[in-house]
Order: sequence, then C-alpha cells, then structure tokens
Amino acid sequence: MDKLTEFFLQHALSTILLVPIIAAVIIAFLPNREPLCRILSLIFSLDILLNVLVVIFSKFDPNLTALQYVENYQWFGDTIRFKLATDGLSISMVLLMAILLPVVIIASEPIAKEKPKLYYSMLMMVTTSVLGVFLAQDLFLFFLFWELELIPMYFLIAIWGGANRNYAAMKFLIYTFVAGVCMFAAVLLLYFSSGANTFDMEVLSRYAGSIPHNFQLACFLLFFICFIIKLPSFPFHTWLPDAHVEAPTPVSMLLAGILLKMGGYGIYRICAGFFPNILAELGLWIVILAAVNIVGAAIACLVQDDMKRIIAYSSVSHMGFVLLGVASLTSAGFSGGIFQMFSHGLISAALFMLVGTLYERTHTRQISDYGGMTKYMPKCFYFFTLACMANLALPVLSGFVGESLIFYGAFTSKFFTTFPTTIHFNFGQICVLFSAISVVLTAGYMLWLIQRVFMGPENTKWSKLTDLRTSEIVVLALLLALVVIWGIYPVSLSNLYEPSSTALVSYVSKVVGGL
Repeated sequence: MDKLTEFFLQHALSTILLVPIIAAVIIAFLPNREPLCRILSLIFSLDILLNVLVVIFSKFDPNLTALQYVENYQWFGDTIRFKLATDGLSISMVLLMAILLPVVIIASEPIAKEKPKLYYSMLMMVTTSVLGVFLAQDLFLFFLFWELELIPMYFLIAIWGGANRNYAAMKFLIYTFVAGVCMFAAVLLLYFSSGANTFDMEVLSRYAGSIPHNFQLACFLLFFICFIIKLPSFPFHTWLPDAHVEAPTPVSMLLAGILLKMGGYGIYRICAGFFPNILAELGLWIVILAAVNIVGAAIACLVQDDMKRIIAYSSVSHMGFVLLGVASLTSAGFSGGIFQMFSHGLISAALFMLVGTLYERTHTRQISDYGGMTKYMPKCFYFFTLACMANLALPVLSGFVGESLIFYGAFTSKFFTTFPTTIHFNFGQICVLFSAISVVLTAGYMLWLIQRVFMGPENTKWSKLTDLRTSEIVVLALLLALVVIWGIYPVSLSNLYEPSSTALVSYVSKVVGGL
C-alpha cells in the first residue's frame, strides 16, 4: 500500500488529468440512459475531488513557493515536453474545478435526458481541458489544453441550449477562436525572440525579461487580449451574456464558475509572471479598464429583465476586480484577486442554479413575469437571498473578503507614485474610488431582483409550483456552505495560495523597482 501511495503521489497530476479522459471514453460506450451516465460521471468526479484533496493534504506545502508535484516527460523531443506541476495559485483553481464538477453533474439531471452519453462525455472533456490549463508548465501544452475546451463547450451550448443556441454557440466559438489565435501568435513570438529553445514556462519566465522591449510589449498584449476575452472584459465581453442566456443551467454554472477563471489565471501566471515591466507600464490603463468593467457592467445589470443576463453582466463586473487587483501590484490586491475568482466561482454557480430552477418550473426568465414567489417557493427564496447577499459582498460571506482586499490593495498601492507626475497617482486613486460605486450598484440590482421576483403582489398563475427538489437543495447547500465558511474563516483558503501570490508580487516589485 505504501508503494502504491508513493506511485500515486509521483504521478498525481497526470492521474487527475487522466481520470476525466477515462470517464469520457467509458461513458461513450455505455447504454444511452441518463441515470447510468450521470451516476458514473458523478463517481469519476468525486474521484477527481478525492485525488485533489489527497494532493493538497499529503505532500503539498503551501509555504513552498517553488513548483511541486513536478512531472516532466519527453513528448516532441526536448523542445515540447509534457510537463505538469502545481503551486498555490494553480492548486486553488484545480480545487475550485474539483468542487464544482460534482454539483454541476448533479444539476444536469433534468438537462441531459437528451443524448446523455454525449452530454456527460463533453462535460468530462471540458474538465480535462480546464485542469490541464491550471497544471501545464509547458507553454505549448498550456495552449493545447486552452484550445481543447472550445469544441466540447460549443456542443454543450449548441445541442442543449435555448432557442438561439446556434447563434450563442457560434459567437462563443468565434471569440474563443480569436483568443486562441492571439495566444498562439504570442507563444511563437516568445519562443523565437527569447532564444531559449524550449517552451518550458519556468525557463521562459526567466528569459522573457531579456528580450527586446517591443517584443515584450507585443507578447504581453497578445496574451492579455486572449485572457481578457475569456475573463471577459470590455470590449470583448459581449459573448458572455448570449452564451449564458442560451446555455443550459449546468453549463452556465461551469462557464461562470471556472471557465472565466482561466483568463484570470493566465493574467497572473503569464502576464504578471513573464512580463512584469510591461504590466507596470500599462498598469494605469488596466486600472481604467477594470473600472469600466466593474461600474459599466453593474449599470447594465440595472436595465435587464432577463435574470440570466443580470447574473452574466454581474460576472463581467466582478471579474473586473481581478484586473484591479493585478494592476495594484500589491500583495493584498493579488491575494484579493485570487480569492475573488474562487469566491465568484461558488456564488455564480449557485445563482445560475437558482435561476435554472425557476426557469425549469415556469419556462420564463423575464423578471416581469414573476412576483410574490416566496409564498410558493420558500426554500428557493432562502437560498436565493443568501446567494444574492454573497454576490453583493455582505460581510461574513466570501464575496466580501475578495473585494475588500482588492480595494485595500489598489487604494494603498504605491505603484502609481512611480509615474513621473502626480496626476497619475491621483487619477489611479480616482479610478479605484470610481470602482467603489459598484458596491452600491450591486446592492441595488441584487436587492431589486429579490424584490421583483419574490416580493410584492403574488402572481397566482405560479400557485401550483413545486419547491426545490432534494438534489437541488444538496447542490445549493454545498455551494453556499462554502461561501459562508470561507467568508467567516477566509484564512483556511488564503493560506493555500498566499505564499505563492506574495512571492509573485515580490518578484514583480523587484523587477519593476529597476525601471
């Protein structure tokens, strides 16, 4: 048993990647019955979660900022290698994916009755892609995993989506393809300009700072555009509301919960880790972009009548905080951005689940069609209220922790003083204060949403609706329990990634200090 355990720990990351691939293949050969496919998918997803927990609680040392669980295999010569590794930043995102996958599968029961084998196989392929992005330490391998997510997500929207699913799926495909083109160009440019003769991300991060400034700027911008398309950020955000509206509920949960975080992870891992000088030079512009995202998307939420569009634009707004945290170049800002990604993954998944439960029973997402739903669905009301409170960053819930750290880090950042004139410093703080308007706006549109759906005059045509099923209660209880736990005791999560985050900030500050 000891030898078996040691073997697993030596190949833990490749095992985590292999499990969803095996699941996809096995499910493809099963009888086309939804319960069987769902149960088997759930078993495999729990195995992934168990493996991730074993990795975290066995030999993973959060205080060790170097890469851990390194697996480095020859693939295409010595240039392109199958290299996997993890640190605090990547393992926290892997943990988020492992937590979300079982609840997404449980929530898929009413959706996957049509073509269940294909549905659950595609879900497992998306899982492989996302986990690969977070674990890859070869830049070419990172690109391949990034692109792998495109096709299964396209089919999940196009086959099981709403009335305009073909339009939404094609728009998602086009935006994601453009992002992939930008990344591929950046990968090749970095490889040839660095002269490192390898795609190893650890090596390239050391070489990137020595290449000519114009090449650094070009690489940074190509990577950054790719990542903010996925995040998403203005002006590349329009694919997200359409995709969310047409995607089935579990796919929306997965999309908002973890796929958007691939963009944030890429900004931390590559834009900050490879090109700190360029990040510093463009920091003020990134702060402006973050402020536009945070406030602009929050204003857009106020004029929506579709519940899914409100949550979608809310995601754009909340992902703007990730940009604000990165641009601050402070430990608090970086840490808050990572916490924000994790927290938003749980909260947005819960909100899309709740909207999906209402839509399944009423076949409408238009807020104007509702009213007085508390009487007919009291359990749904309680969960909906808690999720909304977390989304508007109520203290003692996880949404508060990330936003507070980001605001503190951005407002107290000394980075803006490195600009030659004080107007930049003042303008940077003004952008942060302008972003703080979103706190009021978010409270406004979330409370207004609760009021219009659950309060006020009762719409008697919904009087015979059934409240939440047991499976729905289980999903929501799991997600929101973690929101409460990490809101009350955030250090239990931040201890996992904070040493790696602090080391990244120290590295960036050291390089930027030489400007």
